[in-house]
Parts: sequence; structure tokens; C-alpha cells
Amino acid sequence: MAQGSDTTLTAGIKSFAAGHGGAKAVIEYVGKRGARIVLVGQDGEWSDQFADGTDIARQACENAGVEIENEWERELMDQMRPSNDLWRSMSRRSMAR
Repeated sequence: MAQGSDTTLTAGIKSFAAGHGGAKAVIEYVGKRGARIVLVGQDGEWSDQFADGTDIARQACENAGVEIENEWERELMDQMRPSNDLWRSMSRRSMAR
């Protein structure tokens, strides 16, 4: 299937969940771009994918068997482990006032 298709999106979510002992998802609306799916694995690793809309994102997560959280709960955020690459990229950014 083409990149960004429902089947590809579902397969990517399933693959992430299988590789990380299961996963939970938070879906965020990002305007005209669509929706961002943030996946948090049981091992603390995380990833994100984009869908054309929140309805498509929700359906893809349901088809993949991944639980969808309605909002960012403290327990889910505490579970996330940022990678060393992410910390390095964040340290290079300058804060604007």
C-alpha cells in the first residue's frame, strides 16, 4: 500500500507494539496536517506517526489492538524514556524569550 495509507499505518502501529511489549497511544489533532499518534511502548520507548485525521488515527489504533488514552496521564508520561539522541537534539536548541 502507499505510504500513509490506513493499512500501512495500522501495520506500523502493530509492529511498534509487537517490538515493545505492547503499547498505548495518544492521538493529538494537529490542524490541517491531520493527527499525530504518539505510541508509548511498555518498555518506555516511544514513537509517533501521522494520519490524515483523528478518525483515521483512532481506527488504525483500534485495528492494531492498541489502547487509546484520552489524554496525557502522569503514569503514561512517567513511563516514557527519551532516547539519548532526543536529549542531544534538545540540548542544541536555544530557548527564545
